[in-house]
Amino acid sequence: MTLVGAIVLLVIASICGSIGARLGGYTHGGCLGSILLGFVGAWIGTWVANQVHLPPLYVLHIRGESFPVVWSILGATIFAGVMGILTGRSRYDF
Repeated sequence: MTLVGAIVLLVIASICGSIGARLGGYTHGGCLGSILLGFVGAWIGTWVANQVHLPPLYVLHIRGESFPVVWSILGATIFAGVMGILTGRSRYDF
């Protein structure tokens, strides 16, 4: 993977993680937290989809790597919701 491909993959993971964090109600962590949440969400979402035999939805292929956008957002939402429940912190930083 090239540097440009890695940067694009990080940006996509960050966007998916941000959307998932907002939907899950846990927005602590900033930019790096969103990137991590996007990658963890992709792993969780893909695992859940495989367990219930759902097809891949909207997969981006970047420089030989694939990134499941829909499953990443759903997995990030699940993970953010669980983190919010476990930490008991406030839902939003307004």
